[in-house]
Amino acid sequence: MDFRDAGYGYDVFGFNPEWLDSFVKLLMPVYKYYFRVSSHGIENIPLDGPGILASNHSGIIPVDGLMIGVDVYVQTDHVRAPRAIMDHFVGGLPFIGTVFTRVGGIGGSRGNFRRSLEDGDLLLVFPEGEPGISKPFSKRYQLQKWRVGHVELAIRHQVPVIPTAVIGAEEQYPLLAKLPIKAFGAPHLPIPLVPFPLPVHYHLYYGEPIVFDGQYKPEDANDPEVLVKAAETVKSAVAALIKRGLDERKGVFA
Repeated sequence: MDFRDAGYGYDVFGFNPEWLDSFVKLLMPVYKYYFRVSSHGIENIPLDGPGILASNHSGIIPVDGLMIGVDVYVQTDHVRAPRAIMDHFVGGLPFIGTVFTRVGGIGGSRGNFRRSLEDGDLLLVFPEGEPGISKPFSKRYQLQKWRVGHVELAIRHQVPVIPTAVIGAEEQYPLLAKLPIKAFGAPHLPIPLVPFPLPVHYHLYYGEPIVFDGQYKPEDANDPEVLVKAAETVKSAVAALIKRGLDERKGVFA
């Protein structure tokens, strides 16, 4: 895979491909035998050039992001490693922040997002953000407020958005409570119902790329109404994939 060494064995964001390869090998038993990940529509992911995977988000801890990352890495013909855009507090978490950075995570600033697209990266974003990963069990598979930053940069840089849906993660780690304790920048301390993620069957769906360059010009990224409309297009595509996944699956653990 392509790697832009900044001179210290890492790229400008701290990524090292050897760390990623070792991390994927470590996660493969979880991917294959614990969550038994089924992949649908991997052919919709561009083999090269910049792109944005926009997915629903859930499960208290970002197992969904890890499974998407492993899936893309092992399933694409030309090895691609999606660079996950992390919430601002993740990079400050002890040990976890360092590991996520080394395997490709990128701090969620506009500048980082823009630089990565200019470098031709495939990015993974969760437009629901933290509210998606911490929503109660009663709101599973209900998309929360959909941020517009991903479509702003998709329009500005004329790159495709690939709607992505994760089925299974919403049931893997039911949230019992949220304690108003803020540590390392996290908005709260989640209390799960079970001590570890349940062995749900993961189903990952990648939809057809949404290309905005035929509809909008780069300067349209400055128009808030355009961004709201474009974000709703992506959100609706993800919702349709979620519905398809729920209709097709035979059970949470099947």
